[in-house]
Amino acid sequence: MSELPQGIAEFLYQAGWGGAAIDPIPGDASFRRYFRINRDGRPAMLMHAPPPHEDPQPFLDVAQYLAQNGMRAPEIYAADAAQGWVLLEDFGHDRMRDWLDVNPSGEQAAYAGAIDALVRLHAVPPGPFAPYDMAVYQREAGLLTEWYCPAMGLNVDEAGYRAAWDEALAPMLDRQNPGVSVLRDYHAENIMLLGDPAENAPQGLIDFQDALVGHSAYDLVSLLQDARREVSPELERAMLDRYLAQVDAGADFEADYARLGAQRNAKIVGIFTRLNKRDGKPHYLNFIPRVWQAMERDLAHPALAPVAAWFDTNIPADIRAAHGGRPE
Repeated sequence: MSELPQGIAEFLYQAGWGGAAIDPIPGDASFRRYFRINRDGRPAMLMHAPPPHEDPQPFLDVAQYLAQNGMRAPEIYAADAAQGWVLLEDFGHDRMRDWLDVNPSGEQAAYAGAIDALVRLHAVPPGPFAPYDMAVYQREAGLLTEWYCPAMGLNVDEAGYRAAWDEALAPMLDRQNPGVSVLRDYHAENIMLLGDPAENAPQGLIDFQDALVGHSAYDLVSLLQDARREVSPELERAMLDRYLAQVDAGADFEADYARLGAQRNAKIVGIFTRLNKRDGKPHYLNFIPRVWQAMERDLAHPALAPVAAWFDTNIPADIRAAHGGRPE
């Protein structure tokens, strides 16, 4: 018990789970820790997100919104946000990514279910979350010039980078008003399969605490240009078509999808470089070639012309081609 956080037994006792077995789950996520809990054969998941580094209240708020709107967020059994404790439903072990490693023939059905969940989410009013506005887009895209470019020894035009993103993203902003709830990390590692996708089993959502109100294309990009799992261009196209067959997305949707694809992928390249440089997690560099290739496809869209021109001027072609943009 010495490695368990202080206060864990007291919280579980107050929640009615005193004496439960506690099994720590290895993790890679900042200050948050997770534990599998079992009391008399009843499973649960315990999240510890201690202040001041973490705040579980946004998770609780988004979970409530999702549940109220028919989405499959985990049920909350007990919580003490001030101390960072949340006891919640255990969705089991079948993360979509891991399940597909073992069941590759289920790929179409699993992704179809994830697309249909977004269709349902986008059909309800957005939650009471902050807007995904230009300031947020710029801050995220700026992670590339803040972390990746120095790691590659590049002295780049940062003001020109911001101006290029302003020009590329500005036409999109009106189209995300009133907007939809954007979960922001909607991909195969954050979708839990609660049964066989071929039988239309529900899919559980996790890691949604950073939700904002923004554009309907963003979570599609997150799912279909997944940094951690290969999604073929054919599957990406098929799932986009599935979404568009159910939603009146407008004539500019695919241009906005490319805009947000480039923006998100630029952010991820910066984040993965930071995870290596600052946090000593070099394995994230292995994902950059996949992210970079998706970003190059997005930059080829005419809507990204200002950003593509900046890349052409500031990040030499040989660096972009070598190792798929991966820092060494």
